[in-house]
Amino acid sequence: MSKASFGAEAAEAQVTAASLRSPRAAAVAGILFALLLGLALSLIRLAVPAEPGEAGTMLSDSGSRSMVEFALNLVPFAGIAFLWFIGVIRARVGEHEDRLFATVFLGSGLLFVGMLFVGAAVAGGLITGAGLSEAQSPEVWSLGHRVTFTLLNVYAMRMGAVFVLTTASIGMRTKFVPRWLVVSGYAAGLILLFGVSLSGWLTLLLPIWILVLSAYILLRPERR
Repeated sequence: MSKASFGAEAAEAQVTAASLRSPRAAAVAGILFALLLGLALSLIRLAVPAEPGEAGTMLSDSGSRSMVEFALNLVPFAGIAFLWFIGVIRARVGEHEDRLFATVFLGSGLLFVGMLFVGAAVAGGLITGAGLSEAQSPEVWSLGHRVTFTLLNVYAMRMGAVFVLTTASIGMRTKFVPRWLVVSGYAAGLILLFGVSLSGWLTLLLPIWILVLSAYILLRPERR
């Protein structure tokens, strides 16, 4: 065997090994994102009242404030894992990636993370201010509460819905996910897009679907 052919085989083996590790990296990042975001959203829903006028008990309770602060501290790590998940999913699709869907996929994912961070920052500022002062102004709390709610439920989760719909569409076109995952992705995306304002708990559909998708990728790595 010549040195040139041996070098080509070695390079191909390295590329193949990297491609086999990429799906597992996407799966681990997706599972980590789903667990962190799901825990953060659940803690916030349990601790923060739905109506701004009912926040007095939560603000005066150090335990509730600590729960919300812990949940908000999980958001940056969830966002980092989500970015890794986006990158490795694109690597998995590879040369079969459609430019239109790829643009919407990447743009909706980045917008989701950006608005998630902004909403968490506004909520964190409110909670920190409530802990430093003896009395939180009702007007300030009401404004911050509505801004946070609008960022997370109206904008961020709808971008998350577009991300889920686009990922399901890419999966259907490239056949890298089974049909049942595509159908469930369309259902979850439509619910997030049009029905998330009905109940805050519907936001958990996003991390749940990504958790299922990541588990499938982890258990069924790509075969060349």
